Amino acid sequence: MSTRERETDVVVIGAGAVGENVADRAGRTGLEVVVVEDELVGGECSYWACMPSKALLLPGHVLAAARRLPGAAGAVTGGLDAAAVLRRRTSFTSDWDDSSQAQWLGSAGLQLVRGRARLAGPRRVEVSGEDGTTVLAARRAVVLATGSVPVLPDVPGLVAANPWTSREATSADAVPGRLAVVGGGTVAVELAQAYARLGSRVTLLVRSALLGKEEDFAGDLVADALRDDGVDVRLGVSPASVERPRAGGEVTVVLDDGSRVVADELLVATGRRPATEGIGLETVGLEDGGGLDVDDTGLVAGVEGEWLHAVGDVSGRVQLTHQGKYEARAVGDAIGARARGELGREAPAWSRYAATATRVATPQVTFTDPEVASVGLRAAEARERGLDVRVVDYAISDVAGASLLADGYIGKARLVVDESRHVVVGATFVGQDVAELLHSATIAIVAEVPLERLWHAVPSYPTVSEVWLRLLETYGL
Repeated sequence: MSTRERETDVVVIGAGAVGENVADRAGRTGLEVVVVEDELVGGECSYWACMPSKALLLPGHVLAAARRLPGAAGAVTGGLDAAAVLRRRTSFTSDWDDSSQAQWLGSAGLQLVRGRARLAGPRRVEVSGEDGTTVLAARRAVVLATGSVPVLPDVPGLVAANPWTSREATSADAVPGRLAVVGGGTVAVELAQAYARLGSRVTLLVRSALLGKEEDFAGDLVADALRDDGVDVRLGVSPASVERPRAGGEVTVVLDDGSRVVADELLVATGRRPATEGIGLETVGLEDGGGLDVDDTGLVAGVEGEWLHAVGDVSGRVQLTHQGKYEARAVGDAIGARARGELGREAPAWSRYAATATRVATPQVTFTDPEVASVGLRAAEARERGLDVRVVDYAISDVAGASLLADGYIGKARLVVDESRHVVVGATFVGQDVAELLHSATIAIVAEVPLERLWHAVPSYPTVSEVWLRLLETYGL
């Protein structure tokens, strides 16, 4: 096959949501941008993560919400139509067809090259495609937006058992009768609840705590809800071995306590690692498969010339689509500004060229029922950083808006306050439909709004947002 070479201003490796955003922002500055993708344009979020997983979850949430309202509850006479849920899920992935997203790249003035890309020395990217090899020489920048890949624990028999990862779970064409889930993070609990409500008998195997990166009460409330949905939640256990004698047959998980779990499918959701292996890092003086040290403008440390950037999951900063897209906007703008000679090596904090908020206020939602919405520091993290911490808790069920939303509403809110500055540095909300509370907390933390001023932000009545007033009253304002 032939080898071609061409020059361009910017090469973005990876056309997921993050790669699309950095390419778009750099392209808006007048730079010529080529985006390389070897799978689907739109990436993990569009086809195997954010969108399809929420499409699997939401019907169950709506049904459960209706059952919490007398009058509406009487109209609910059956369970979920699993086949219809799966069809709607598939509609959100466009049946795993990326034509419309590829067309969007073109409409934005961006050029798409399909194939497997790897660095081939400073400012050079080698793309292996069906019609040969293309070498792209970047005049200004190369951006790594290759995402992350699932991590499978080193358990005898696990790989041979061909377990599901989040990809298989979100793209499945049928609901297994029995599903074992290994993991206790967001992906594990979301998919455990989705499949339980779709009709699976789900066993959730958690090595330590559920949602261990959140405040303790979040995991406790979600565990209670999962059990109410019929999920067998087992804490403090790990797989010792996995057996699947026949491909596609039932799978047996032998646990370290000697017990066994037999299921039709096994989902492993024990974390992800940056996809840095096999992308040519060794050709620019970095370690193949190693971690990247990235600043707030996306520049990768250890590479001369200030041309290599990394953004999104591959950067090792935060594995969240919305935060990766925020970082991508900053990186794309920074590349354009440096090309014009308007920005040096350092970018001012909180400028459009620096993703400062990733270090201060990263919002995250676990879309279970109840939802877990958090931003900023947990109480323990704030204390570890030496802050003068005060924790303020309030039962969301005591807010009028919550009592209207559901009979027997269960939820809790927490603010973590830096007493020395009288500002919120962390917030967590757990309860039905609390995700929409999160942006107000994010604004309060990013803007460092003094509590005395925050007191004047009046919540509408009767809404769940009135929990803000109750939290501030509990604080003593």
